[in-house]
Amino acid sequence: MPKLLAFSGSSRKGSFNSRLVAIAADGAEAAGADVTRIDLGDFPMPLYNQDLEASEGLPEAAREFKNLMIEHDAFLIASPEYNSAFSPLLKNSLDWASRSEAEGEPPLQAFRGKVASLMAASPGALGGLRGLVFLRMMLGNLGVIVLPDQLAIREAYKAFSDDGSLLDPNQQQAIRELGANTVKRVRQLSH
Repeated sequence: MPKLLAFSGSSRKGSFNSRLVAIAADGAEAAGADVTRIDLGDFPMPLYNQDLEASEGLPEAAREFKNLMIEHDAFLIASPEYNSAFSPLLKNSLDWASRSEAEGEPPLQAFRGKVASLMAASPGALGGLRGLVFLRMMLGNLGVIVLPDQLAIREAYKAFSDDGSLLDPNQQQAIRELGANTVKRVRQLSH
């Protein structure tokens, strides 16, 4: 059974991106995946600093997040857009997860050969699309197979219902399919 890790680049209470990734996770579960949903806010990490890493090693929260990434086949990531890029919270978490701890540990073990699907929700007119360009590039450079389909929900402040679903049934279905297609691709790659 494919194992997917679902998370948002936002830890804000009521985050649009946390709601969005939950919809994709529902779609992945319906397609037969085992999905672990996490909030990056539950993994508090200092800003990445090589001196800190050299003196103290990986912070425990960074190690926990990295191990979750290693244990899963694929990632569902919803990212807010911060000044045309993705969030500092997401960048810092991925930076820590990219670090090797033990001698002989394969480089970028948490990333290489993993599959990811990207999505965004933003109050703006582009829905966070610009930030996904940089996230796609970074993940690809780390060895992740980033699937070509991605979705951005614009004017997110009026896109969601009170229960967290998207008001537009076509958008709701498209995000669920993003999760389901991720599962399908993991299965294809594992044969």
